[in-house]
Amino acid sequence: METATTETLLPTPLAETQTTNGAKLGSWFGSALPDDFGDWRSEFSFARNTVALIDKNYRMYISFTGPDRVRYLNAILTNNIKGLQTSHGTVSLLLNAQGHIQAEIETYALPDKLFCLSYAMIRERLIPTLDKYIIMDDVTLTDDTPHFGTLGLEGPAAPALVLELTGVDLNALPDLVRTHAHLGEIPCTIVRRSPGRSLAADFLIERSHLEPLWQLLLERTRAAGGGPMGYTALSALRLIQGVPWFGYDFGEKQIPHEAGLEDSHLSYTKGCYTGQEIVERVRSRGHVNRKLVHLIFAGTAVPAAGETLSADGKEVGYVTSAAAPPSLPFAIGMGYVRKENNSSGSQLRWSGGTCVVSQFPDELPHEPTGPDTIHSL
Repeated sequence: METATTETLLPTPLAETQTTNGAKLGSWFGSALPDDFGDWRSEFSFARNTVALIDKNYRMYISFTGPDRVRYLNAILTNNIKGLQTSHGTVSLLLNAQGHIQAEIETYALPDKLFCLSYAMIRERLIPTLDKYIIMDDVTLTDDTPHFGTLGLEGPAAPALVLELTGVDLNALPDLVRTHAHLGEIPCTIVRRSPGRSLAADFLIERSHLEPLWQLLLERTRAAGGGPMGYTALSALRLIQGVPWFGYDFGEKQIPHEAGLEDSHLSYTKGCYTGQEIVERVRSRGHVNRKLVHLIFAGTAVPAAGETLSADGKEVGYVTSAAAPPSLPFAIGMGYVRKENNSSGSQLRWSGGTCVVSQFPDELPHEPTGPDTIHSL
């Protein structure tokens, strides 16, 4: 189990249903979410080979209305909000004046508002922070967290199942685009995602529909040869995909370039925003003193978060997260390493052995280890 920093563990609305069906709950993104449903390795195989159902109720939801909403949010987030087309989204960061990451926020442009997703574990501090920037702007912030929930489908069979259930073709949608649909009598909003190189779908629904939608998707994923997946398997999968997690691999101790988010979370043409001076200074300098890298460990021993990394007897970094995917004969992870030792191929040591800096998924070696062999990434 991995644990993001949080003060209060927030329960998933599906806790009773999941534990009744064998789920073991743990702490993920500051919420009580399933570690597994009895066999995390089988759950990992669902996402690699068929389709996995994921409880994503670690999120918070905020709406911004008013005529100045776009100008306001564009002035405090790192990505371009003004350029968003209706129903399209983008992922940004909220920085402080020193350029440190305060939050990761997805923003979607709707006809009458901006709709944002972030993490419930930072809700109590994020809402006051966002509210304090509303000074002369005609903007109203509404906390919609109690009203919504999200379930996800991931795996090679996910697009076909979504098409069968809703008529929505994920292949025809760009990433982070919303579209409305129905699953039976349940209205929902579908968002296409592509973690790593796979297609996935999120179902945003009113919280009152979470239970029936979970049961419907559980039945259909099992019929397709898959099933529910907990976060032990999901974390192993996202490490293979090379996806860093907020609260685990980056947060308030990092600036965007250290976390490798400069190509996905920043706009260099949108104009001023909080923390931009630091971002531009780093950009002009061309490098940072440490950077988030991918790591391949010798053997299947999994280092804990915070494990020291060294080279030539000197401390050069630390591990942020790691796992031993059942499809690989070794453990993998992420961590921060100083620039002198963070190039691909650099050899490092930790208390349990050695590791090498790599790039996932392009430089991730693999070999057959059983029925869940990785054929492509």
